[in-house]
Amino acid sequence: MDFTKQTYCNQVTSYIRSLIRKGTLEIGAPVKEAVLSEQLGISRAPIREALQVLVQEGLITASPFLMPSLIGLLVFSLLPLLISAFISLTDWNGLDQLTAPGFFQEHFIGLDNYKAILSSPEFWGVLWNTFRYIIMYIPLMLVASLGVAYLLSRQRPGVTAFRIIYYIPVLTSWVAASMIWKSMLSPEYGAVNNILAVFGIQGPGWLLDEAWAMPAIVLVSVWKDMGFFGLILLSGMVGINKSYYEAASLDGAGSWQKFWKITLPLMTPAIFYVLIVSLINAFQLFPQIMIMTDGGPNGATQVMVERIYKYGFRYYRMGYAAAFSWILFAIIMVCTAIQMKGQERWVNYDS
Repeated sequence: MDFTKQTYCNQVTSYIRSLIRKGTLEIGAPVKEAVLSEQLGISRAPIREALQVLVQEGLITASPFLMPSLIGLLVFSLLPLLISAFISLTDWNGLDQLTAPGFFQEHFIGLDNYKAILSSPEFWGVLWNTFRYIIMYIPLMLVASLGVAYLLSRQRPGVTAFRIIYYIPVLTSWVAASMIWKSMLSPEYGAVNNILAVFGIQGPGWLLDEAWAMPAIVLVSVWKDMGFFGLILLSGMVGINKSYYEAASLDGAGSWQKFWKITLPLMTPAIFYVLIVSLINAFQLFPQIMIMTDGGPNGATQVMVERIYKYGFRYYRMGYAAAFSWILFAIIMVCTAIQMKGQERWVNYDS
């Protein structure tokens, strides 16, 4: 084509639009300037200008649809993050007006909140309680979820009904579930100890016993979460190519060998996702603690988010609570980064 210099951009833009309408060029696909330059018989400069025009037109067209989400992200996510970071540098009590004259000069204390937290024995005890919960919760939840996924992957009559039943705890609110389990774990009148008594077993104090309170919280958490994570693992399990199992059967492999040599390695992407999500959720342990133990007995179930809530809304030390939350954010980020780095050694993305 012989394009004049003045019409290059308009005609190239129209040509690219026609390619998009015909489906020859996918929207969002990387456009190779060299290919278009060869097709049109012109230099790359007008093509580059035409692509810039299309990008600008696309942004203008999409902006009315993007603005509600962007405004919501800014107002309800990014802005609170910035305010929280600022509050963590103050001794604000949550009651004084943030925009009052002289607020910064009166309440700004720099990194004192962070220093106080990190030098406090309470923080390290709370952190240990959180890690103690994670150490018990993650393996039990993973084993239970794998068991649920394996059972529900079998093609048996009524398996769909069982999938729904296993997912019901996920749909139950933590408030309702915690109230029910708190009653069931009562040392004197709870259903759990009454069932143990039938077999001649003296049940522990559960939520009233320092040694058993955290295991009781873990038990309830695994019960509620295994349906959700089991469903994720189930999707990974049923997506494995059946030809692998057929070839293994021809070689004489048993069910256990198939699970360890085929199922488990090919499920590692789903397992990795479950580990990431469950670890983040475990660090944010809160509703079951507040309802079932309120951090007791004797601080045995005090965890990070429980401390953040109480410092902010019971003790009116909002700056201290904000600093606590940013420390928790840093811990989660470090643990997640370690997991992301470590996945290279054990996660298998081959189909």
